[in-house]
Amino acid sequence: MEFRPLHDRVVVKRIDAEEKTAGGIIIPDTAKEKPSQGEVIAVGPGGRDESGKLIPIDVLVGDRVLFGKWSGTEVKIDGQELLIMKESDILGVLTDASAKKKAA
Repeated sequence: MEFRPLHDRVVVKRIDAEEKTAGGIIIPDTAKEKPSQGEVIAVGPGGRDESGKLIPIDVLVGDRVLFGKWSGTEVKIDGQELLIMKESDILGVLTDASAKKKAA
């Protein structure tokens, strides 16, 4: 099944949290917090301003994003747990700095 969000909504798949701390301590599933990072799976066409002009969404499919702890609505599509949220709930896009250095 394919899902297409409407307006300024974005579909995000959570990225699993780390299994270990920086010190090497293994974190059990019951103590883990839900990750606040995810990968954008689908984006809507964008919102509209007062005059009806379409404002495109800044994030793209495949972007890694950071979002608030209670952002979005959790849904299950084809057995996959996803979040549907407004673009304004996304705090920022994560970029890989090491990949940019290698390209330069």
